[in-house]
Amino acid sequence: MSLPGKAADRSSRESLRKTPGTEVEIKLPVAGRQAMLRLLRRLKAAGGARVHEMNTLYDIPGGALAREGKLLRIRVERPAPMRGAGKPSAKARSAASPQAAVLTYKGPVQAGGWAASFHGRRYKIREEHEVGVEDAMALARVFEGLGLRPWFRYEKYRSSYRLPGFYGLVVALDETPIGVFLELEGGRAAIDRCSALLGFRPADYIVKSYGALFLEQRRSAAAAAGSSTPRSLVEPLLEPGVPDMLFPERK
Repeated sequence: MSLPGKAADRSSRESLRKTPGTEVEIKLPVAGRQAMLRLLRRLKAAGGARVHEMNTLYDIPGGALAREGKLLRIRVERPAPMRGAGKPSAKARSAASPQAAVLTYKGPVQAGGWAASFHGRRYKIREEHEVGVEDAMALARVFEGLGLRPWFRYEKYRSSYRLPGFYGLVVALDETPIGVFLELEGGRAAIDRCSALLGFRPADYIVKSYGALFLEQRRSAAAAAGSSTPRSLVEPLLEPGVPDMLFPERK
């Protein structure tokens, strides 16, 4: 979908209304992956290459960074196999050969990211800086030498798209061990227009991390089994001992 004339210019300006080094995003729950892929094709979305991500969060013992709302992450990406062809083993996903990666730092979520901050809608808004590195394992050794330790791992398959008329907005379709989601990142006005175009309402916006959603799913399962665990309405803290969010191995 392209926007003519002044509408297209206004869309471009709106999608860029974010401070450099600031992440503005939401997640949306996807009930049917194939139906969403068909919709993206009808909207002439560009891109869609499917990659496997292994994300490792680092923290000092005790989780001081997490408690301050900060995130330090090494993300390794590899081309993904065709869907249905199985997945690499854990050993293959953690191969010893040097792997290029993305180092990400995220600051605490801004207050407006949790509250109704724009036309009554909620977004995750936080400082973000990323840099490419040539050797993920070498960087991990540097972190460990500084006293940082792997805190939590989560993996997913991501397909990223750009939609005509939404300059600066990235639409990512994420297949995770806890379900399928869309992640929209860009300007808030562009996020709102795109989510509506894709059939979602502001009430569908999710502003929690995958780690927090994973922890909430585990707590819900524990509650159903008869145990009680305190729950956070914002961002549950991943405590030591929480298992990684990984896909089950292919049998």
